[in-house]
Amino acid sequence: MMDILTAIADEVKKAIDLIPEGSDRGEEICMGADGTPTSQIDKIAENTVLRYIAAKNVPLNVLSEEIGYVDNGAEDILVLDPIDGTRNAALNIPYYTISMAVCRKSMSNATYAYIRNMVTGDEYRAEKGKGAYLNGKRISVKGCYNPNQLTMHLYMGRSADPFTFELAKRIKASRSMGCASLEMCSVAEGAVDGFLMMSENYTHSIRVIDIAASCLILREAGGEVYTMEGEPLDMPLDLDYRSNFLAAASKNVFDCVMNGESSFDDGEKVKYGIYANTNISDVKELAQKVIDCLGDEEYIIDSELAALMGREGIPLNKMDADIVIVLGGDGTLLRATHNTDAKIMGINAGGVGFLTAVERDDVERGIDLLKKGEYTIDRRSKIRVTQNGKVLGDALNEAMVHTDSVAKIRAFRVYVDDSLFTEVKADGFMLSTETGSTSYSMSLGAPIMDPRVSNAWMLSPIAAFKYSSRPMVVPSTAKITIELLMPNKDCLLVIDGQNEIVIEGGSKVELALSPKYGRLISMGADFYDRVREKLVTSL
Repeated sequence: MMDILTAIADEVKKAIDLIPEGSDRGEEICMGADGTPTSQIDKIAENTVLRYIAAKNVPLNVLSEEIGYVDNGAEDILVLDPIDGTRNAALNIPYYTISMAVCRKSMSNATYAYIRNMVTGDEYRAEKGKGAYLNGKRISVKGCYNPNQLTMHLYMGRSADPFTFELAKRIKASRSMGCASLEMCSVAEGAVDGFLMMSENYTHSIRVIDIAASCLILREAGGEVYTMEGEPLDMPLDLDYRSNFLAAASKNVFDCVMNGESSFDDGEKVKYGIYANTNISDVKELAQKVIDCLGDEEYIIDSELAALMGREGIPLNKMDADIVIVLGGDGTLLRATHNTDAKIMGINAGGVGFLTAVERDDVERGIDLLKKGEYTIDRRSKIRVTQNGKVLGDALNEAMVHTDSVAKIRAFRVYVDDSLFTEVKADGFMLSTETGSTSYSMSLGAPIMDPRVSNAWMLSPIAAFKYSSRPMVVPSTAKITIELLMPNKDCLLVIDGQNEIVIEGGSKVELALSPKYGRLISMGADFYDRVREKLVTSL
């Protein structure tokens, strides 16, 4: 089979070399089966492959970017990107390939992979269980990594998630090369630590044809391709399916990049912020205890707490802090997430304190572990609320639209990805994240969700006047639209119980996955222990 893939690449090379110099290789000539424009070079390359398979009676079906699926009555499927890096080819940038993988049911079933740089002639090959090779020499990913020296390829196109640009500022070096197959092969040969493809627009995420071959090559080289949740990525052989991913040399690289479990500070000291609920009776004493435990560490105190302590301070939303220590309960911690993008460690000085990492009688041990870096980061999704294109806020727990008057019912129409979900009279509707599942959402009868289930949210009616109206689990990638059907009957939008915004009757609000995330520090407490201790036993 590898000889066949090599011969196909040879024929494609001959065909594209016949395109006259000075012509526009990237000229769009039609629309491909994947819904994207097809260029001249793509179509010539694909036609060459199809003609070769037909002429040689090669027992392969074909799934390709331009033509879609071709059933030749075979068991195996050639997953083909005839030209990966079309824009590079059009601009005469020598960084584009033909990418081919032989699969059956899904990407993870790939048995052969072949990628050739069509300008340099470099060939990457892999056969399942037999290793990966570059120009006949076995390759492998980096054997170790330095979190302060990470070098990565990043997708930085117009649909790139803002997280990507934040990451680019934190790591040692980054490149955006415009050819996913070669960028992943760079990870496989140990040139870089990882390749992040993270689009905030699902339709611009990666397709199986783009990475089926490079995925097998990377895995045979000792690396892995992860979903955003840290699970090994698999993709169906379907052009409509798309995904974000992180191709990495190791799970350590994934944890470092996505969860912030290692610093990118090049040896600089960590800057701590201290924020508190100043209504707590002994907050000054508790804050002083934290300061004493920090010792010689650099810290900044929030201005309101500082005034109470007779010190100089800076408002939380203006702090340049790496980690913010929050003294209070869950409400205080949520308020902090609205004012900083730093990592947050909560010390429970409030009520339940489900989101906090340390109890108030365990401050010394908690701060000691924090200073040593012996903690993990829980990366939690947020809900972005918009109206007419204007961002109203991000919610870590929940976003809720409800009547602005007690005991005055309102009529709502709710859509999920523009499909009508329900029309009902109720006090309101709430969308909750996995983090918020243990809060107000729980009291509405929605299920408690393990935070590892980070790709689902709960959509719940509030006191609905319809017996069949029940909470519903929806994908976190879905767009939820709540339409207020009663003109002149306003509602309130409440974000995390912190911010209230009047929403006029007859208007709509949209709720979707935010490009921002909350980063909560955990000291290793088991989620189910916390549920039992804080939600079952103590309440």
